[in-house]
Amino acid sequence: MAMPTEEEVRNALKAVYDPEIGLNIVDLGLVYGIEIHEPTITINMTLTSPACPLGPVIQSQAQAILQSMFEDVEDVKINLVWNPPWDPRTMASEEAKLELGLW
Repeated sequence: MAMPTEEEVRNALKAVYDPEIGLNIVDLGLVYGIEIHEPTITINMTLTSPACPLGPVIQSQAQAILQSMFEDVEDVKINLVWNPPWDPRTMASEEAKLELGLW
């Protein structure tokens, strides 16, 4: 097997939901970047706020999903970044904006 593509990783991360909002982290625009360097995947992501109490849950779900879906992945690193600050009006998908009532 080979390492997944960035698109495959992004699609896999759609299974990770922000429990408070009920939308996945990709559509929310929380995933800022994906780097794949065999055998490691590094995810640069943010949370809806720096004080998000469920941040550790979201991070552990992302790690678990990627390691379970892609057998050649030995390590998943999650880098929490706060710059740029998350803004659902510019970062969320159209579907997520509709769900959040931002239209």
